[in-house]
Amino acid sequence: MRSLLIQFIFALLSRLPLPVVHRMGNLLGRFLMLFANDLRDTARTNIQRCFPDWSSAKQKHLVLRCLQETSKAVLESAALWLLPSERVLSLIRKVSGQDVLEKALKNEKGVILLAPHIGAWEMVGQYCSPKWTMTTMYRPPRQAFMGSLIRKGRERSGAKLVPTDASGIRALYKALGRGELIGILPDQDPDRASGVFAPFFGVQTNTMTLLARLARKSGAVVLITYAERLPKGEGYHLHFSSTDTSLTDIDALTATTSLNKAVEQCAMQRPEQYQWAYKRFKTRPEGENKFY
Repeated sequence: MRSLLIQFIFALLSRLPLPVVHRMGNLLGRFLMLFANDLRDTARTNIQRCFPDWSSAKQKHLVLRCLQETSKAVLESAALWLLPSERVLSLIRKVSGQDVLEKALKNEKGVILLAPHIGAWEMVGQYCSPKWTMTTMYRPPRQAFMGSLIRKGRERSGAKLVPTDASGIRALYKALGRGELIGILPDQDPDRASGVFAPFFGVQTNTMTLLARLARKSGAVVLITYAERLPKGEGYHLHFSSTDTSLTDIDALTATTSLNKAVEQCAMQRPEQYQWAYKRFKTRPEGENKFY
């Protein structure tokens, strides 16, 4: 019953104009700001840790804007997953740095596209997968019906999803070996065995080492991208840019520090659109108290 209700709500949301959906997101974000909840509390903790020098008023304002943008991300996903691909692509108003991506794709060793949780990150796959062969890792949510919805929404435009295990990693290497494009979310909290602690906004953060290994072994070009959410529901602006070569350094700390710096630089372009409500600092160094 619950799954049918959510599917019905998503179907309705997908039919609404984007400006209406984003206004709803603004209202929902203000509502979430009024009472204690996991999203608000997590965003508040992260922002206080990452911007300790900001005034409490400035921190509070960013928490509010984060909740509004997070709400938009949830509500707009209905359209991004359910509408025909051509309708979704029509929402992209501008693409910056596509020449950087196209030049990188001429490299026969493949391209690793980093897509942090900024703005409408789902839009990156929707844009790239119809144009170029693209493989991304996918971890199904706990709710099976949502997993089916998400998977269909991402695969309908041509993306290939692989599991977040050894078989998935092998699939990524093979895709790069064919000179193809792979997508990675670089700002998730990996397993302890798959990460090292490196600074992220000044906070020691468990950071993936997979990226550097993939890039060094394959020789792939590493780019970073995000889909900026434009004001008043006008659509989206995609950004593609190069990364520093130290991101693939053989020293794990050097590589992960560079990776986090690249994500920081993107996040600070639109700080309200970064997913501060995600428990990025859940894993702590030995002996350190939990944040959440």
